[in-house]
Amino acid sequence: MTKTDKDLIPVQALLVPKSVLYTGKILNKISPFIASRFAARIFLTPFGYEMPEREKLMYKKSKKDLIRIDKINREVMVYHYGLSEKKILLVHGWSGSGTQLSKIADQLLKKGYSTVSFDAPAHGKSPGKRTILPHFLETIYHLEKKYGPFEAAIGHSLGGISLLRTTKYGLNIKKLIIIGTANSITAVTKNFAKNLQLSPKVAKLLKSYFDKRYGQDLNNYSGAVSAKGVKIPTLVVHDKNDVDVHYSCAYEITDALEKGNLMLTEKLGHRKILGDPNVITKIIAFILT
Repeated sequence: MTKTDKDLIPVQALLVPKSVLYTGKILNKISPFIASRFAARIFLTPFGYEMPEREKLMYKKSKKDLIRIDKINREVMVYHYGLSEKKILLVHGWSGSGTQLSKIADQLLKKGYSTVSFDAPAHGKSPGKRTILPHFLETIYHLEKKYGPFEAAIGHSLGGISLLRTTKYGLNIKKLIIIGTANSITAVTKNFAKNLQLSPKVAKLLKSYFDKRYGQDLNNYSGAVSAKGVKIPTLVVHDKNDVDVHYSCAYEITDALEKGNLMLTEKLGHRKILGDPNVITKIIAFILT
C-alpha cells in the first residue's frame, strides 16, 4: 500500500487488527446489542504504532516526566521540548502521542517558544490499555496547574475537542488552534462503527450505551457545543480531503466560535496536515499576532 493510499483510509481502519474486524462482523450478525458492547470496549482502546522518523528528534531532545494524576488514577508521560518560559500546550488525537505535533513544535522553538505535550493514558509511553475523553480533559487541567501558564494550545482531532471543552471551562490561554476536529459525538460513533464494518444499528446502540454509562448525552462534548463558550481567538484548520473527520465540522465549529478563524486545505487529509509548511506558517503567525 502506498502512502497516498493510506491517506485515503481512516486511521481507525488502518490500526484496528483484522482479528477485531472479523470478531465484530460475526457478533454483528448474531446480535447488534452484543456487537455494540464489543465495539464499546474497542472504542476505549487506543491502538499503538511505531514512532515515525519525523517524531524521533522531539522525543530524544524532550525532558520526560511520568506523572500521576490522582483525579483519574492514571500515570501520564509528559514531554518538555525547549527551555523558554513562553509555553505552548500540544494535545494529540486518539491513538496519537505527545510527539505527533513535532513539526509544529520544531517551528515554535525557532520562534522562542517551548512546548509541553503528553501521551494520554493508554497512549504512547503512558501505561494502561483503555482510556476515555474525560481522561484527556483532566490531564489538560492538571498540566496547566503543574506546568502552566500556557500562551496558547494546539490540538489535533480528539485533542481539539478536548481543548474546546477545557477552554470553555477554565483553561487560561490567549489563543487556541484546533486541527481536524470533529463536531458531533454521534458522528464520531457512527464513523467508528463504519470503520469496524458494523451496522448503523450498532452505532446507535454504542452511543446510547455511552450516554447511559456517563449519565448524560455525550453530544454535550461535541465541538460546536463547547465552541459556544470559547471567547478567545481560535484558528480552525481542516482539510477538505479528511476521511476521518468531514470538513463540514470545521464550518460548524467556526460558526459557533465568538472569534473563529477558518483555514481549509486540500489533499492533506487527517494526518499529513500536521506537517504541512503552509499550515505551520499560518499557525505560527496566528500565535504571534
